[in-house]
Amino acid sequence: MDSIVSALIAGGLALIGVIITNLTNSKQIEQKIITTQAVTDTKLESLKEEVRAVKEELKRSTDLVSKIPVIETRLDKLEKQMEAIRI
Repeated sequence: MDSIVSALIAGGLALIGVIITNLTNSKQIEQKIITTQAVTDTKLESLKEEVRAVKEELKRSTDLVSKIPVIETRLDKLEKQMEAIRI
């Protein structure tokens, strides 16, 4: 009978130890996950800002490229006018 009580007490204490260890570990893991998520969110925001900047630059470049034919036409007219003045 004493050995059964001793085994139950030892088992109960072991169970309490395992429960405490699991709770502690789960809190540590949860904190690491929270920290990792915060870092990921920060990096994601930074990347979003960079994408916005690149998109804006691309839009400006596209606008400039679309103006090239007009500029070339005007340049040709100016060159013809300059030639007419020199003659």
